[in-house]
Amino acid sequence: MDLKLPITIISELSEGEVRATGELDLASGEIRKVQYQDYDLEAQGLPAEREDYEFTLGVLSSGTREVEFRVEVDAMAGTYSVTPSELLELKGRAAKLFTQAPPRHTH
Repeated sequence: MDLKLPITIISELSEGEVRATGELDLASGEIRKVQYQDYDLEAQGLPAEREDYEFTLGVLSSGTREVEFRVEVDAMAGTYSVTPSELLELKGRAAKLFTQAPPRHTH
């Protein structure tokens, strides 16, 4: 199965966060095509290398619904990925996210 999904990547810092977009490969767990928003990678380096770095998470969205998941960062290689166990859990949660009927608005 060759399924790649657009995700939001959030690197939490002690005083704020760095946001990026990327593409999650559901077959391998690799995250590619990372594009940072309002962050100069060349000047500031990978967010995970900063002293105030805490953790990184990913967000998969469908309409108003979201699923958050843990993202592993290899600071030496500059890569992002999802562990096999997290990926397995995410696939189940993503399937529910994309197959649920949209929420009804009652007025």
